[in-house]
Amino acid sequence: MKLKEIIRGMDTVGIRGGTDIEISSITSNSREVTGDSMFVAIRGISSDGHNYIDDAVRRGAVAVIYEDERKSPDSGYVTAIEVNDTRDALAYVAGRFYDSPSGALRLIGITGTNGKTSTSYLIRDMIERWGKKTGLIGTIRYVIGEKEYNADFTTPEPVRYQKLLSEMKKEGCEYVVSEVSSHALSQKRVDYTTFERAVFTNLSRDHLDYHGTMDGYFEVKKRLFTDLLDASGVAILNADDGYASRIISDISQQVITYGLGAGADVKARDIKQDFDGMSMTLVYEGGENSIRTGLIGIPNAYNILAAVATAISLNVPMAIITEAVAQSGHVDGRFETLKTKEGVLFVIDYAHTPDALDKLLETIKGLPHREIITVFGCGGNRDRGKRPLMGQIACDKSDRVIITSDNPRYEDANAIIDDIRKGMRGRNYGAVTDRGEAIKEAVSIAAKGDIVVVAGKGHENYQEIKGVRYPMSDRELILRALKESGKA
Repeated sequence: MKLKEIIRGMDTVGIRGGTDIEISSITSNSREVTGDSMFVAIRGISSDGHNYIDDAVRRGAVAVIYEDERKSPDSGYVTAIEVNDTRDALAYVAGRFYDSPSGALRLIGITGTNGKTSTSYLIRDMIERWGKKTGLIGTIRYVIGEKEYNADFTTPEPVRYQKLLSEMKKEGCEYVVSEVSSHALSQKRVDYTTFERAVFTNLSRDHLDYHGTMDGYFEVKKRLFTDLLDASGVAILNADDGYASRIISDISQQVITYGLGAGADVKARDIKQDFDGMSMTLVYEGGENSIRTGLIGIPNAYNILAAVATAISLNVPMAIITEAVAQSGHVDGRFETLKTKEGVLFVIDYAHTPDALDKLLETIKGLPHREIITVFGCGGNRDRGKRPLMGQIACDKSDRVIITSDNPRYEDANAIIDDIRKGMRGRNYGAVTDRGEAIKEAVSIAAKGDIVVVAGKGHENYQEIKGVRYPMSDRELILRALKESGKA
């Protein structure tokens, strides 16, 4: 595409050089630059793309977008485009380069602290059972028909995001269900994208290392509704979360609420659960529908209600909605279960926030059990304030706790464990730094009727240490420990 077409309508401070040139690709990573590329210099958390402008030009960039005039490229070699905000510019040119694909798709965005992934799969299942081809963008994978890609981010950077939407459009997808993270909203990864539906699951403490305060975290999440939801779109909000009313007061679009309280538009009552799943009665506009699902726990009840409310807003027939809920399977690493021949139940879950761990263990406590044994840790280089909170929750709601490493990243794993210990009361806990050894210990002490909860990493198949991702899967660690102990 011609550069002049890509930047048409974009706010610029100034342009030096010709714009009647072909652009073959757009990137903010100088190592990805090839001949005829456009390079966009982004200020990151740990590095500044302006420092790589010369490298991008050497590699073949013919146009550079930048915001720091002190590092302006030599326009004798490239077309130099100065803007006030390169993140905004990257989102803009990515959308233009791929011909604004969201305009031809019915895009559903989901944001919130917990439940985004499970809700996205439920919505996708409902729409596909309705006979509509649907793409999926989220934490575990990106799905286009029969093709699946491993996810690098919950919500990818703008160029990949728009490329995925473009591919979904070409593959005949009518709908796309997309998780939208707070980092993505803060960094404008999905700006200049049109969302027809926006779903809010909940908001609790997470990512405060990045957002600073809960208000800052919320204001970023709210952008999906105030800045990106189409004027004729619909907001689907969790009525039982106090932040929902703050969203409602700031938008003019139609709102559908869901929850367990009497004031919600879509609600559930008579929830009953066991090891095989849940049953509940869905209530909407005076009508009632009984459903049964293999999913377990009140958090999943909320995920189901969010998906049901979204499907209702799209006019999916209730019979199809209830069928999809009944047939829905577990999402990788979300209340994923393994049961041994000796009657020990293992639950693998991504719970990595205080609220998620609290709700997970509260669900477990409601199931028949002898003892609850919890294995968990906290990620490094993230909000330290949540560590003692999670330690307290684990101690209060488990019979035994084994603290271990999660993704220590650039922190010392034992220092993270010490932070967790600060919130722990009583003597029902110990620490085993190596995650595999911690799981082995849980296997060794578990007896018939026990539930072993392994929390924090869920679907992840790696452990990140000092910038390197080493292969690791909680499911595989459990299976290996059971085999070695003869308890499989």
